[in-house]
Amino acid sequence: MKISCFRIASLAALLPASAFAAPVQEDEVDPTKIDVRDAIACRLDAPTYNGFAMAVAGDDKLAAKLGWKPVKSGNFLMKEYDLPAPIVVAGAYSTRRIAFTSSGILAILDEPDPQVVARKEKIENAMGSDGLVDALVASGKVTRAQAEAEIKFRKFLGERVISDITDPADGDHFRARTRIALNVSNVTSHPGKTLYGCSYKIDLLDKEGNPL
Repeated sequence: MKISCFRIASLAALLPASAFAAPVQEDEVDPTKIDVRDAIACRLDAPTYNGFAMAVAGDDKLAAKLGWKPVKSGNFLMKEYDLPAPIVVAGAYSTRRIAFTSSGILAILDEPDPQVVARKEKIENAMGSDGLVDALVASGKVTRAQAEAEIKFRKFLGERVISDITDPADGDHFRARTRIALNVSNVTSHPGKTLYGCSYKIDLLDKEGNPL
């Protein structure tokens, strides 16, 4: 279950201090000082990222202060921005387009084959479409070339977990599971592009360890 930043903030008082403190900065981080490349590459802790994301979308109008221009997206799950200058991510990919999702931030790369990026990051596809191609070929009705030509969009969705920490049980208190993962994917709304970025998820758990 995905928990919004607003809900996290509203329930924070119910959690032990450790729920949002691994790892934690000794001093509160100024969102204007965050390098978006660090957010994309999973180099932030979850509380710092959440503060940054809320400052971008909230009353702080951080996006405008940074010169980010909102871009109309073909995907309602993504809030896109055009940066004033290119950034380099995933080794050598330059882009000015980024997007926020419900749980993280993505760079939109001019790379039609996400496997090229994924191999460098040691990320495997959890949604491979080769099985469908194999099934069509096995039916004897089409050749492999015909099957691959018919299935024009080959879905890629993979991740490499950077950190997965669950707070220890503490009586009847709520606790949290904090999971940070590097993601590579593609979507039909952005043909010819690879999405590369990081998800920062904090799930609230009951005393039995079940998601709320």
